[in-house]
Amino acid sequence: MPHGDGRLSHDLDPRDRSPQDACGVFGVWAPEEEVSKLAYFGLYALQHRGQESAGIAVSDGSRIVVFKDMGLVSQVFEESVLNTLRGHIAVGHCRYSTTGSSVWENAQPTFRSTEVGSMALGHNGNLINTPELAARVPAGELTATTDTEVLTALLAGGEGSVEETALKVLPLARGAYSLVFMNERTLYAARDPQGIRPLVLGRLEHGWVVASETAALDIVGATFVREVEPGELIAIDEAGVRSTRFAVAEPKGCLFEYVYVARPDTSIAGRSIQATRVDVGRRLAREHPVEADLVIPTPESGTPAAIGYAEESGIPYGQGFVKNSYVGRTFIQPSQTIRQLGIRLKLNPLREAIAGKRLIVVDDSIVRGNTQRAIVKMLREAGAKEVHVRISSPPVAWPCFYGIDFATRAELIAGNLSVEEIRQSLGADTLGYISLDELIAATQQDKNTLCRACFDGVYPIDVADDARGKHLLEEARR
Repeated sequence: MPHGDGRLSHDLDPRDRSPQDACGVFGVWAPEEEVSKLAYFGLYALQHRGQESAGIAVSDGSRIVVFKDMGLVSQVFEESVLNTLRGHIAVGHCRYSTTGSSVWENAQPTFRSTEVGSMALGHNGNLINTPELAARVPAGELTATTDTEVLTALLAGGEGSVEETALKVLPLARGAYSLVFMNERTLYAARDPQGIRPLVLGRLEHGWVVASETAALDIVGATFVREVEPGELIAIDEAGVRSTRFAVAEPKGCLFEYVYVARPDTSIAGRSIQATRVDVGRRLAREHPVEADLVIPTPESGTPAAIGYAEESGIPYGQGFVKNSYVGRTFIQPSQTIRQLGIRLKLNPLREAIAGKRLIVVDDSIVRGNTQRAIVKMLREAGAKEVHVRISSPPVAWPCFYGIDFATRAELIAGNLSVEEIRQSLGADTLGYISLDELIAATQQDKNTLCRACFDGVYPIDVADDARGKHLLEEARR
């Protein structure tokens, strides 16, 4: 009988998978540091971005060693393993699969050995022309079924230097890619021309770090220097940091990073994610006021916006649920009794705080609606007088093809129902979503520099029908 895998899960209802984060990438060049341990703690800080597999590649200047496996960072690596990964350059990755199945072969960093050397690569994002790129790889050379494997093969298979090859290959890739990769001597980082997924550069006392989020820099003691620019290739070695442009920047940063993906203690484009989410809550209170006795979040995703809503409305903020932080995925089938309880395995109401109260429940998004429906039902059973649902993002009505594994449009509740129909489906007294304009205003970014496709269906990079799907390369092999 298979055992529970113990992986983290944000899911409160297995039938209503929350938006799955992209991936986390981390790279370090530091001759006087234990780079494997820096990579380990960097990935630990980025664990929320991917919980299916983790890996670290290290180079000592003459060879690259890769260790990766399925599971959380803390499950994959023990100190004895990290002590064997010796060198001065490291690339790390924690994965949530957006192209290719969640199997060991698709774990990252990917590795490729050539006649002139080796390469290890980690990728956050999702390419939308993977079949076209795969056609450029000689038959039989792809051992995995990911867009990352294709990129690695192309970058390692060039006739010139790694930098020369990258400047030829990267402009061919379409979609979202924040990359960290290395050969035996140099650490590289690159970001797609739209800069859809985040990537930042940090300084250590004796080296450099690149990471998906600024929070990972903080954890390893690196000082934030700047964001890697869209369309930029960075190389780091004993000569320092070199920057080359391979494409004109056309910024379209992911708006959903502000809503859900990024850690609250991360900053994007100079704006704190926590401050943004609290501000969204204030704006939500102004757009959708209602008389109530208590503002409560759906933990933990709704907490910052609920704080902002309470501050703006003057309605007290309180805790309405207790969340079991230790419940992850399990392969153990619940009994019929427990199955009927469902969400209570992870979330249980505080009856004394709820009974007889008019409640405002704040969450960050609604995907299929099963979780919010169960929450409303649970609150009413606990004695809530009224339940008003407030959502700190606009309706998610369109799928993402750039690195967040949203459901298909047919599965998205807002892709099929009006706001009033969704309210009725949830059983809430009222339902209010923040408007797109107010969400954008809270980020303090220009609307035209953000990808808003999951909210308005306007995709910054056109996606052909035959390029849509998580298992493109696997299906092509059948």
